[in-house]
This record gives sequence, structure tokens and C-alpha cells, in this order.
Amino acid sequence: MRIAVVSDIHGNLPALEAVLRDLRDRAVDAVVNLGDSLSGPLMALETAQFLMAQDWPTLAGNHERQMLRPGPWSPSDGCALAQLGAPERAWMAALPATARFHDLFLCHGTPDSDLEDFLETVEPGRARPATGPEIAARLGTVAAPVVLCGHTHVPRAVRSASGQLIVNPGSVGVPALEGQHPYPHLVETGSPDARYAILEQRHGAWVPALLAVPYEHRAMADLAAARDRPDWAQALRTGYMG
Repeated sequence: MRIAVVSDIHGNLPALEAVLRDLRDRAVDAVVNLGDSLSGPLMALETAQFLMAQDWPTLAGNHERQMLRPGPWSPSDGCALAQLGAPERAWMAALPATARFHDLFLCHGTPDSDLEDFLETVEPGRARPATGPEIAARLGTVAAPVVLCGHTHVPRAVRSASGQLIVNPGSVGVPALEGQHPYPHLVETGSPDARYAILEQRHGAWVPALLAVPYEHRAMADLAAARDRPDWAQALRTGYMG
């Protein structure tokens, strides 16, 4: 079995379409989506309508949850929400926070929180790789052999002390950001490429591959700039915030 894992699309439909073109020659059996699909100054409506037409297991990330609560909203959430109609909002409201798919456990942040980083630990001014005990604490009682997470936009694959595989595919749509929780910090992948992962079952074990796909990112950067989001434009053009 081969499963593609996408996360943190953030309304960047051209990046998602590039990932799907890349998948055509990879013979995957399923695609799972770990959430934060729409928030941002890009193509929220078109992305929602595309995802609604798929049969992918899809989670709500923290931004779906935040967009559905009463305002005021952040600029990114507000811009996306203004594009959506009743069908798209109802679709968002029906998305689960976590799910199981075969023997995989799916979450956006950690099993208990859509805002907590799983494989990184945020300290003032930076995010560092999480320690083994920190990862074990975030796993809690989840016993699945594979745990999939997103949220940080940082692609990583880690083995826990118990032997569980934890995979973050990175972000399809946003290669850099200024994080605020629990402290301000930067995330920069250094490339404008769309990121995703493939899990392949070989001889009873899951083997991850972290992939980066180029796409016509300048159009999305220009759209962000036109909507008065120079921070997004910089991230989309370069994979850096400065």
C-alpha cells in the first residue's frame, strides 16, 4: 500500500495541483489531508470546492476551528472566510480533529491539540527539534504504528522510543511563516516548493518519503501581494520570511 499525505494547503490550489500531477506516476492507493486547508489570502473557495469533490480523509486544523468561531478573525482566516459560502462552511464544520486510516493515526498538531507542535518545540525566538521524552509525552496513549501530523510546515520523519513512526509531510502551500504560538518564531524551509509525503508499506513496515515539488509559485506570491500580504508574498516567492 502507498499513501500520499498532504497538509497545510492554505488555499494554494496551484501547489496542490502540482502535487497531484507528481502523484500520477507514483501509483498511490489513497491521499489523506491533515488540515489547515483554506486559511490565507489565496484561493480559499476554489480549494474548498476541489477538496469537497475528493474522497480523501480530511481533518480540521486549527485554522478551520478558528474560522468557524465568532470573530474577530486573523487577517488570514478572515480573508479565506470571506470567500466561502454556506456549503463550504458546512463542509469545514463536519471535518474531524483526528482520524484513523488503516493502522495510521491522523492529527493536525498532536493527538490532543491542533495548536501544539509535535516534532518541534518552540522556545522564544526559535523552534528546535523535540526531544525523545517530549515526543513520547505528546504521543500519549496513541499506540498506532504510524502517526501523521502537520501544523508546523516542517517536513520530518521521526521514530519514537517505542518504535512508532511519526511523519510530518510539511506544507503543500506555505513554505515559510511567522509562528506566534506559544512564542513568536520563524519557520523557513528555504524553497518555494510544495511539500508532501508518501508512505509505502514494505514487508510489513511503513517507509516514508518526504518530497518537494516545484510549481508556478510566482502567481500565488503576486496574488498575496495584491491582497496586501507582503509577508505571504515573500514566503511564497522564496521560502524565507526575510
